[in-house]
Amino acid sequence: MTTTVTTRPAVSVAGLSKSFGDKTVLEKIDLTVTEGTVFALLGPNGAGKTTMVRILATLLPPDGGSIRVAGHDLARDPDGIRAAIGLTGQFAAVDRLLTLRENLILMARLHRLGKTEGARRVDHLIERFDLGESANKPVSLLSGGQQRRLDLAMTLVGNPKLIFLDEPTTGLDPRSRHTMWQIVRELVAEGVTVFLTTQYLDEADELADRIAVIDHGRIVVEGTPDELKRRIPGGHLQLRFADPAALGSAAQVLDVLHRDDDALTLQIASDGGVTALRTALAALDRAGIEPTDLSVHTPDLDDVFFAFTGASTEEKK
Repeated sequence: MTTTVTTRPAVSVAGLSKSFGDKTVLEKIDLTVTEGTVFALLGPNGAGKTTMVRILATLLPPDGGSIRVAGHDLARDPDGIRAAIGLTGQFAAVDRLLTLRENLILMARLHRLGKTEGARRVDHLIERFDLGESANKPVSLLSGGQQRRLDLAMTLVGNPKLIFLDEPTTGLDPRSRHTMWQIVRELVAEGVTVFLTTQYLDEADELADRIAVIDHGRIVVEGTPDELKRRIPGGHLQLRFADPAALGSAAQVLDVLHRDDDALTLQIASDGGVTALRTALAALDRAGIEPTDLSVHTPDLDDVFFAFTGASTEEKK
């Protein structure tokens, strides 16, 4: 995860609301995204993630609320926001008939970069995203991972201060996902702010400085990944023993949550910290008992998602 040195807001939202007909999609949303960080918005399909991104990116008007993005007020200066942001949507917004380089040149022209500056910028992005071997190929011949990298490269042509990534790695293979993660880390290290929506909880855990979970149009919990995981009970140590006698003796000196005589294991409550581990091992050592195996189990973001939305990510897809 990134280390932040600034507290200035890149996004500041108070009371954001949006409805479509009689369906409320966003209800009085309050959130702040700090400059130079990754902010991840999690939630099941239909929770309002993409609607929020579209509003913040000036593509959809809100029904109410105060919104500032990249230092600009949405109601008063939407053009200022558009000049400062980039958006990579759920599907690659590229022309499949043009070559990779032609797509980037087109974007440079749309940003009104001069011919020399545009060519320099295109060459830099092709090199940065390791797309040199495919630069003159039609996009239709590129892999899914290459198309997503191109899509993000096109977003960066205008040097945005803030990038919205709306489920950017959906459908990518693990190698391509990790490549995208590394690119995001590099951008943030350069001072870019990233507003990320994702269905992949490991992605949020890997990248995000702060996470908000949205469900039925409301933010139901917010915090750092570690803060959110600490709010969920269920952490434990699992210890395995060599024989039933050792298992029975250990059960007498430990506060056992669960005992499995067939597997010769005990589970004891733990927050996953070093202190809890030392306490358990010290108690066993005093009794002359040595486990053959030990593992630490702590709640993950999937547990957080389930606890605060009432369903797992797989059930909601």
